[in-house]
Amino acid sequence: MPQGTPTPWSYALIRLLFKFVLKIFYGTIVVENADLIPETGRPCIVCANHSNSLTDALQGKGTTTHLSLQKRNMLRLTAKATQFGRRTFTSWLIESAGTVPIKRRKDYADSNEADNSDVMEKLMQALELGDAACLFPEGMSRYHPTIAPLKTGVARLVSDILSRNRDDPNFEISVLTCSITYMHRQHFRSDVLVTFHPPFTFTPKDNPELLSPVDFNDVRALTSKIHDKISSGTLDSPSWDLIRTAKLAARMYAPLGTMMSLGDHVRIIRTFFEAFKIPRDYVPVGQEADVQELDQLQHDLKAYQDQLAKYVIKDDRIRRPLPRHTIVSRLLVRFTWSICLFTISLPGLLLWLPIFATSFYAVYNFKKTGPIFDTWDEIAQYKLIYGLMSGICVWISAVALTWPFAVVTVFLVPAFMWMTLRWFEDAVAAFRAFTALVRLLLVGKPTLKTMHEERKDLHARLHLPEDPEQIRGRWDSRARYFSIKRRRKRDWNETLRLYDKVDYPDENEQ
Repeated sequence: MPQGTPTPWSYALIRLLFKFVLKIFYGTIVVENADLIPETGRPCIVCANHSNSLTDALQGKGTTTHLSLQKRNMLRLTAKATQFGRRTFTSWLIESAGTVPIKRRKDYADSNEADNSDVMEKLMQALELGDAACLFPEGMSRYHPTIAPLKTGVARLVSDILSRNRDDPNFEISVLTCSITYMHRQHFRSDVLVTFHPPFTFTPKDNPELLSPVDFNDVRALTSKIHDKISSGTLDSPSWDLIRTAKLAARMYAPLGTMMSLGDHVRIIRTFFEAFKIPRDYVPVGQEADVQELDQLQHDLKAYQDQLAKYVIKDDRIRRPLPRHTIVSRLLVRFTWSICLFTISLPGLLLWLPIFATSFYAVYNFKKTGPIFDTWDEIAQYKLIYGLMSGICVWISAVALTWPFAVVTVFLVPAFMWMTLRWFEDAVAAFRAFTALVRLLLVGKPTLKTMHEERKDLHARLHLPEDPEQIRGRWDSRARYFSIKRRRKRDWNETLRLYDKVDYPDENEQ
């Protein structure tokens, strides 16, 4: 069996850098089924959805190689050719990671210039050596609720490499599909789910239909299988409103936060929006009333979520009304705790201030360059890159200013900044709870009672159990109130903000 390309030191360094920046930016990165990754020496094409620009590639490289170092030496990435040859940190990062440039027709006025023959030849040679390559068959990254129709490039690549090795009936190549789900892809300290699916395995002996000359219908069929598998593990919705409504229904069903794994949380959301997104263009005879009832249920759920967003309160606050004396006592506890955490965070926040300011300014200017669907998918990338560069500058400056103790501060400064971030996360969460309790007092009993009755009606129409579903796992069973590694979140919708992020872009702005 081929041994694969040895891992160069530069690749290992870049991979470590990727892991570091992702760990800082995202609160939790949950990886499912890493054991399904084929070991080094087995040609493998990793296919993932593409909704977060360069960040998707970082997730793929970081999880595929870091979690399976004993199985996989390295992962070759692909990126649009226009990212190469620039005098920018992003370009250097892409090239240093051993990324393969792909020319897209949309980037060249003359379509003849978009010739990837040499690139694909090198890619096939790498696969024949037993390497793995990561491709994004959507062809482009975009900020959209649904996965774009897949290009046939992966299926054609499988066909070409099988045809080249048709004399070896036992030659094997795998297509490993991967679903990447961001709770809020562009927001600091949000969460990510990376799910690997059982790989498709192809050989010349078992798949003669993919040997040249190949029927293009077989290529389309394989592309459709890849699309279905990727879609099955993420939130692939026709609209943002549907995701918003499904998330509300999931919170009403299981409002227990991180007592369940992120994978279970995503699958619950999928269950609801799969039920909600039944086709409306053709309704079987006799089911018109059911479809109309479902439409009305979605409309009422949306109206209820709009009310929650208007008053900036959570559904859980409506589910379990609190007496006023309880609210007041909790106000005092939350406010005191948040002040304590903000106080101990303050010295370290002076180190974080240049990083936050640089990232904010870069993203603020970048948003002006185009519409939402073409820019918001790169926000996380800009925050990662500018945050990393400014963070390195802060670290070097802090070490230089404490030069007599540099041997200590070279390690102490990053550790102090990480602890500051953890304290600050909990401080923001405590103050967010404080403001939510204040709003409960301001909304008033009549409004809360009305919303409670609306919730009971929606709960019954969703046919949910009387008590919240007790979905418990090992995810948080041993977590302390304060953990150095990560925050014990109330739910997977949290980010580092003073309010819960429940709204998405207007469909008309897309």
